[in-house]
Amino acid sequence: MNLNDKEETEKLYYSISEVSEMFELNASTLRFWEKEFEVLKPTKNKKGNRLFTKKDIDNIAQIVDLVKQKGFTIQGAKEQFKQKSNLKPSSEINEEVIARLQKVKEKLLRLKEEL
Repeated sequence: MNLNDKEETEKLYYSISEVSEMFELNASTLRFWEKEFEVLKPTKNKKGNRLFTKKDIDNIAQIVDLVKQKGFTIQGAKEQFKQKSNLKPSSEINEEVIARLQKVKEKLLRLKEEL
């Protein structure tokens, strides 16, 4: 595995303790935000532990920016998310999905060649 492969390989899921450490937040704050913000939907394992994806982490970063940096209330931040979700056209989302799938395909083809 070369350096580029290591950079492309990132964790799929992060624990609540890892995420709370990333943003210097209490786990209870993250659990509260999960209830308040529809965009936060961590999956849960069989034990019930929350597993956050990169998308969840990006959303948390936006929430931190709005609430902690820009001084928005929770309600104000929720409204900002609603406005942003209305702005992104489905064609943009489709392009992102296609680009990700192409990366996965390339990686699988490289793995196949190595076998």
